[in-house]
Amino acid sequence: MARFMLSRALKAVLTVWIAITSTFFLLRMLPGDPTALMVEGDMTPEMQAALLKTYGLDRPLWEQYVSYLRELLQGNLGISFRQIQSVADIIVDRLPWTLLLAGSAFVITIAVGIPIGVSAAVHRGRWLDRMLQALGIGGHALFVPSVAMLLLVFLGARLGWFPIGGAVDPDTRGAAAYLSLAHHLVLPVLSLVLVQLGPYALTLRTNMIEVLGEDYIRAAQARGLSARRRVWKHGLRNAILPALTLMGLQLGTLVGGAVLTETVFAYPGVGRLIFEAVGQQDYPVLQGAFIMLAVTVVAANALTDMLYAVLNPRIRL
Repeated sequence: MARFMLSRALKAVLTVWIAITSTFFLLRMLPGDPTALMVEGDMTPEMQAALLKTYGLDRPLWEQYVSYLRELLQGNLGISFRQIQSVADIIVDRLPWTLLLAGSAFVITIAVGIPIGVSAAVHRGRWLDRMLQALGIGGHALFVPSVAMLLLVFLGARLGWFPIGGAVDPDTRGAAAYLSLAHHLVLPVLSLVLVQLGPYALTLRTNMIEVLGEDYIRAAQARGLSARRRVWKHGLRNAILPALTLMGLQLGTLVGGAVLTETVFAYPGVGRLIFEAVGQQDYPVLQGAFIMLAVTVVAANALTDMLYAVLNPRIRL
């Protein structure tokens, strides 16, 4: 077990390093010159050179890369070109909003997907099963920003049922602020859930159908166990194991989807921060945000693999 855990941890570290390196060099291949946004017209050449030296932009690219890795190992993500503020502080201010959005969508997807998937497997061939199959296939073809735009236009702009942007109404306090927060969350969360729910529930339904046909389920029925206990205690426990990997992958997809959703709804999370930093060519902010997303996705998948190994020891072989 320890060897398996160590192997997964090393693979996770290697993946994060590859993501960091790719992000560093790809960002510097973008068209445009970030120094042009930093240098003001009334600056003297000496002032401009000092400013570029402060951020290390006057050095060769390989030196910038080595210096960045050195600072990163010390927990320093750099200073924003535009906001003249620590990148870590900027991300910490935005991260709770993204975690709230992605976490809410994840919990709702699991809470709704499990009963739907199990019920569709138990009532195979009926209307719920057929509807789930259509929803699952359609979910793979849906694009998060497209769903978000449709919800924003129809439920937000036209019907006016929900806010079309932001995270909370200004000048709200106490309980009113929490209600406003929940009201603003509905459309962004719904756009993520609609894309993720079908594929997850369909995967669980397929696993349940296979498990319910196993000999030990028939033996439990012969012993007189109720259908509810056979399905929910014995069947779901084994059917949910293969779906566990999908849950980890979905968490990563939800984080990525949240980035796109935040842009559509002008939600003040890390996704919106990335959108703003791209226009400003703020390399440190982009690098810090992408590292945070990469670490989140890789950690979620590594923890999923480790949890799977704990629940199913055969995977360690």
